[in-house]
Amino acid sequence: MAVSFHERSDMAAQVHLSPHPLVKHKLTLLRERSTDPTKFRQLVRELALLLTYEATADLAVAPRRVETPLAETTGYKVEEVVGLIPILRAGLGMVEGVWQLIPSAQVWHIGLFRDERTLRPVEYYNKLPVSPTVDLCLVLDPMLATGGSAIATVDILKRWGARRIKFMGLIAAPEGLARFTQAHPDVAVHLAAIDEGLNERGFILPGLGDAGDRQFGTA
Repeated sequence: MAVSFHERSDMAAQVHLSPHPLVKHKLTLLRERSTDPTKFRQLVRELALLLTYEATADLAVAPRRVETPLAETTGYKVEEVVGLIPILRAGLGMVEGVWQLIPSAQVWHIGLFRDERTLRPVEYYNKLPVSPTVDLCLVLDPMLATGGSAIATVDILKRWGARRIKFMGLIAAPEGLARFTQAHPDVAVHLAAIDEGLNERGFILPGLGDAGDRQFGTA
């Protein structure tokens, strides 16, 4: 019998749920049915920025000498190259938020859609280079529902040769989170919230609806 997310005690170090008050506040505004696409996109960017701050706390740095207006001192420079892999299309809305903190981050696209009959991911686009060009891959997708798309994306990245991968999303369902962490126990997960569960159509409850449709005004 499958073990649920709430029944597992081994994921405390793998799953990082943001405690930040601004994350809680902005996520509540994002959930609001009346939030229009313009505001929705803004909130997705802002939440991505806040989660990036937490997800990159362990980036390696190297000492660097700099001249201030008054003296010379030692500062630090991030050593690692970060790559962003937004799962199309909803993940695109998170890129700008990450770029505000890491403007040098590379962006590579993987396109997956969920077959609404089987709820399984179908790959239709892959723009990764021949070999990895980054030290850390951040997989971006607002919703971790059944977990299928996130698992498939990390599978692709591991076959590509990526050695360090993190998943960054806004909301997860316990069912999808359990599947993902069982499939990839070495991949850290950064989230704004873990919701109650999935409905019969595989949508997160209470959730926020279809993140792609709400960002792009196609609901």
